[in-house]
Amino acid sequence: MKTIRTEEACGHVLAHDLTQIIPGEYKGARFKKGHIVTEEDIPVMLSMGKENLYVLELTDTDVHEDEAGRRIAGSAAGINTVLTEKGEGKVEINAAISGVLRIDRERLAGLNADDNVMFSTIHGDRYVNKGDLLAGTRVIPLYVDESVVIRAEGIGEVIHVDAMKPCKVGVVITGSEVYKGLIEDKFGDILLKKFSDLGCSELCRLYSDDDEAMIAEKILEVKAAGADFIAVTGGMSVDPDDRTPAGIRRAGVEIESYGAPVLPGAMFLLGYLGDIPVVGLPGCVMFAKATVFDLVVPRLLTGERLIKKDIKALAEGGLCRGCKPCTYPRCGFGC
Repeated sequence: MKTIRTEEACGHVLAHDLTQIIPGEYKGARFKKGHIVTEEDIPVMLSMGKENLYVLELTDTDVHEDEAGRRIAGSAAGINTVLTEKGEGKVEINAAISGVLRIDRERLAGLNADDNVMFSTIHGDRYVNKGDLLAGTRVIPLYVDESVVIRAEGIGEVIHVDAMKPCKVGVVITGSEVYKGLIEDKFGDILLKKFSDLGCSELCRLYSDDDEAMIAEKILEVKAAGADFIAVTGGMSVDPDDRTPAGIRRAGVEIESYGAPVLPGAMFLLGYLGDIPVVGLPGCVMFAKATVFDLVVPRLLTGERLIKKDIKALAEGGLCRGCKPCTYPRCGFGC
């Protein structure tokens, strides 16, 4: 950057905004940073009291912020994303489909290791709707050297959205009060709506008494019916009369995790019956808007096989504060 007399500035690039004030009429940036000075601009700038200007000294290797932002976003954005230029070098990345956002955290850190580049995202490994804003990027200076952009492009894909597979869900609802008809089942329809919103259909819905053998029998029935996802509800606590976890084990389900560092949803269970995911859903899924269901089930529907350490990793961001809309930046729910 250098200082130059305004009369000699034609063809040079402004290094800063020039504010014009017309009392009672106007106050604002008459000329923006990055503007290339023309002959017609010079009298206006002089009338604004600008006898000298700060201008950029450009070289053949300098890349403007708009081009740099486009190139960095283009290399970092993967499948099922779309780019939108917002001006002044800023580029946003949005979801092209509804699915699960994936972020390569090492590559994200690598991009931001360069002080000339910023790349910011929402939380990864969570469900996003088509059109949701996922990330934004830009370079900090108005111009950067070509080497900065080439390095950023070389880092490769940072962000993409995984599509979810539409599954046939088998539901087993436990509880003697529901099984015996003492109260009406409310959980089943709520689960149907939740799975339907994720593109799945309910294959069958069976009911079981609070009996380990019967619960296991019903789970194996929905498997035999062709379910490729099984959800079991009711009796998920550690009380002596809550037999659902034991019934899930008796059906031959390999348990990955019983309990999750998530509120609401601490009594969540995850296991597999062969390749079929089996989830034990606590009562909070029936009445709370956002629960462990929303953090785990969409990921399972992409075909990801979650293990215990994945469930433990939900601890950061696993506390839902019930914000309407969600305003807590460390929350993983995204409600």
